[in-house]
Amino acid sequence: MSLSEINLSAAGGPVRQRLRPLGANWPWMLLPALLFFAAFWLLPFARLLQIGMTEDRTTHHSGYWTVISQPQYLQSLLNTVLLSAAVTLVTLLIAAVVGCFLARQRFTGRGTLLALLTFPLAFPGVVVGFLMVMLAGRQGVLAQLSLSLFHERWVFAYSLSGLFIGYLYFSLPRAIVTLVAASEKLDRSLEEAARSLGASQWRIIIDVIIPGLKPALLSCGALCFATSMGAFGTAFTLGTELAVLPLTIYGEFTNYANFATAAALSVVMGAVAWLALMLANGLACRKARSS
Repeated sequence: MSLSEINLSAAGGPVRQRLRPLGANWPWMLLPALLFFAAFWLLPFARLLQIGMTEDRTTHHSGYWTVISQPQYLQSLLNTVLLSAAVTLVTLLIAAVVGCFLARQRFTGRGTLLALLTFPLAFPGVVVGFLMVMLAGRQGVLAQLSLSLFHERWVFAYSLSGLFIGYLYFSLPRAIVTLVAASEKLDRSLEEAARSLGASQWRIIIDVIIPGLKPALLSCGALCFATSMGAFGTAFTLGTELAVLPLTIYGEFTNYANFATAAALSVVMGAVAWLALMLANGLACRKARSS
């Protein structure tokens, strides 16, 4: 670092560090990552694309044509997208409120509360589904309580409501961790300035807090949507009557050995999740350039 750079640093000015060239060995440094990418993603996905082009055992058309022409597969895709979108919106709403509260408040037991809220991170989807059965299944706590009080069982673990709550339970801890960290980085002086100008709390939330959290909300929402799209363990444990893509793929693959349709459905599901991630990344980049 030169003397002028040291003086600028001491004065609080910007310091630009010169980038070092990678050198002639940089392709070899990337080789392990490229091999890993090819072995565990590129080659299997290429094979999946190829299998989806083969003939379906029922319709005798390609797997992709079968997926877009058969109403049961389109309905399964629509159910999965709508359920994932609803879970994402509710997750972001709850996690944003909890994240802002925990980032701004300091009280005894705050660390314990945050640890309890994020403890389900250790649970796989199957365990989350089992917990949902223990809560709202036929022999669950809610069913036993309603039977003793109202002489009827309240059971919703195996319905759309149960699947929604299970997905929500699975997604919330991940969103809370992200939004607590993002809320702690918000510039509180902007809120004080808006408040001094007479802005109401709702205007501060809409004009200051939400724009400040927008990059975190976009990235967290995209990950939540993609995770909900492919969540299998929770749906499999609950065994709901609602057709969602992971269960449809599992049924085509294991029950009917219909590999073409299963592969095509997998590609479609991956494409929808990838588009959500790309859209969120594009919006976040546009936000960064505009700021």
